Amino acid sequence: MIHKEVPIGVSARHIHLSQEHVELLFGAGYELTEMKPLSQPGQYAANETVAVVGPKGSFAKVRILGPTRKQTQLEVSRTDAFALGVNPPVRESGDTKSSAGIKLQGPAGEVVIEEGVIVAARHIHFHTSDAERFGIADKQSLRVRFAGERGVIFENVVARVSDQFALDMHIDTDEANAAGVKNGDKAEIID
Repeated sequence: MIHKEVPIGVSARHIHLSQEHVELLFGAGYELTEMKPLSQPGQYAANETVAVVGPKGSFAKVRILGPTRKQTQLEVSRTDAFALGVNPPVRESGDTKSSAGIKLQGPAGEVVIEEGVIVAARHIHFHTSDAERFGIADKQSLRVRFAGERGVIFENVVARVSDQFALDMHIDTDEANAAGVKNGDKAEIID
């Protein structure tokens, strides 16, 4: 039997911007600059941040993750959503149809997005070779056990399989805090 252990990455609030919104917020022709690479190949935390402003509250410095995407998307925890005064759905990254909106402020301007705010569904990125080794299919719903001091079983963990991914489970800060998980901890896929 294969031991199905995966590393965990705790995902704090962050935003993915379209190039159009980068330029509206930072100036015409602006390009994001890399601060540090992330666990997924080609992805990085940018040096740049933006303010996000909701009906009830705001966060002054939300980290931008690069590279740019086709569509702007803000990922927050449920606690962040309460603080902002928005009610985003739990969704897979990229699924922003009919999600919450928010105002973004940068050094060169501001943008109001009508949709694009989500609470990211917990998920595991699998390289195709890891998925084959574990017998996991893309979009499969998994159960994953974290056996720490405040051990939990995470239900409804979405498998995301691509030859562009590196093996890594992503949960948000609310989930991590509740279970006592920190970056680099390991979990086990149980089914």
